[in-house]
Amino acid sequence: MAEMVPGGNAALTAENPDVHELLVGFSWQSTPSRGPQPELVPLAILCGADDTARTGDDVVFFNQIESADGSVAFDEQPSRGGAVDDEQIDVDLRLVPDDVQKIVFVVYVDPDRRGLGTFGAVRQASMRVATKDGRDLVRFVVPSDDNHRIDAMLFGELYRHRSDWKFRALGQGYTTGLSGVARDFKIAL
Repeated sequence: MAEMVPGGNAALTAENPDVHELLVGFSWQSTPSRGPQPELVPLAILCGADDTARTGDDVVFFNQIESADGSVAFDEQPSRGGAVDDEQIDVDLRLVPDDVQKIVFVVYVDPDRRGLGTFGAVRQASMRVATKDGRDLVRFVVPSDDNHRIDAMLFGELYRHRSDWKFRALGQGYTTGLSGVARDFKIAL
């Protein structure tokens, strides 16, 4: 298993040609407090050649738990494969449409659950990409430097490279929340 750093890339299918179904797991730990804890919510965005969502159906999150093509879906059993994740998203690379060039994974602080919040209380957040049976392929621990203003973050992305799929660790934070992500990826909220 490769431990990733921001900006790092890893070949997934070139090194694992029999792997087509992926489990993308997200986990985090928050600093305990007497006040409300941030409610973190992951989502996946299927992007076309222009690095934006092709349609509103290309966003997978708790209100739209599966992409229209069935290639990306929230996993309803987020503790499979021996690891405990807070949330998991399944990806079947065989079902991803040919015009989808990448799948971006975002985690944001839900402002509707407990009011405005940031990643400031999050001590450690990570993302892993594993086989369907839970064998980790890559793991990325998101840097936690000065996250007190960040309320949404691009954790990582799966992207096409010729006929293969690769993973890129991102760790890019937003101070404009989900609305900033929606603007950049041209999705309607």
